Amino acid sequence: MKNIAIFASGNGSNFQAIVDAIEGGKLHANLKLLVCDKPGAFVIERAKKADVPVYSFNPKQFASKTAFEEAIYEQLKKCDVDYIVLAGYMRLIGAFLLEKYPGRIINIHPSLLPAFPGKDAIAQAVSAGVKVTGVTIHFVDEGMDTGPIIAQRAVEIADGETEEEVAEKIHAIEHVFYPETLENLLNEKCWKVLES
Repeated sequence: MKNIAIFASGNGSNFQAIVDAIEGGKLHANLKLLVCDKPGAFVIERAKKADVPVYSFNPKQFASKTAFEEAIYEQLKKCDVDYIVLAGYMRLIGAFLLEKYPGRIINIHPSLLPAFPGKDAIAQAVSAGVKVTGVTIHFVDEGMDTGPIIAQRAVEIADGETEEEVAEKIHAIEHVFYPETLENLLNEKCWKVLES
């Protein structure tokens, strides 16, 4: 089984969905570490409850992005991490970690990329008046939500739906879709699809 680290910055609902999938036997992976750049984030409480080790740091205490990514990498090495899984991590991954984990950093984004990259993707979709948005799982590169797409799932936006209502529908899909996709990816069930 592959060893994974989850990077998260906030509430951690996708972190929890992954923990639940592992505990329920739906995702065959070892969750070795939570990396969090917000020392007060609720995801840390979730990790403690699930007995997942936490590396929490304040980026402002480092001289540069490379400096804190080097510190993160030391923790990842100790835990023998194979893949990095981003779950609401609100920072771009820098060159240092991209070089250490080529093709092994995965992100989930609440839109059908390339539409609505970056922050507030759900608000962007609602204000643009689109009828369909969705969820994208992709490999991370140096850009903002620009890496190769692994899988996507569409979500319809009904007339008059608020941003909160659309967010609720997207989160419900994310919590099933992310663990399923990780299971396929980490256990090589979808490489044939990606390579064809």
